[in-house]
Amino acid sequence: MKTADIFPPFTCGLDATLRVIGGKWKPLILFFLHDGSKRYGELKRCVRGVSDKMLIQQLKELESDGVVSRTDYKEIPPRVDYALTPSGRSLSRALVPLCEWGTENSDMIASALAKRGEA
Repeated sequence: MKTADIFPPFTCGLDATLRVIGGKWKPLILFFLHDGSKRYGELKRCVRGVSDKMLIQQLKELESDGVVSRTDYKEIPPRVDYALTPSGRSLSRALVPLCEWGTENSDMIASALAKRGEA
């Protein structure tokens, strides 16, 4: 008998969701793909501060999880688009309230981070 047979893989739905969007960059990637597909370079400019290695890794994980699709047009120079799958669109819609909360409370958040020395 496997451990997965005894214990469910997630403690709750939030745990399952965080397994998909966990990390610093994945929610931002989903946010910037919300309005439509983007080429790699465009996405890199949107997600400021992410390294190429990390962006590629996060995109591969999101693709593996079924929330991002990758289209390689097999052209020279290379042209690759990233877009949300139907599941990814649903997930990005779920993030909208978090975006709104962050916008509404950005001054308070900035103040709290400054107090912690993380500004």
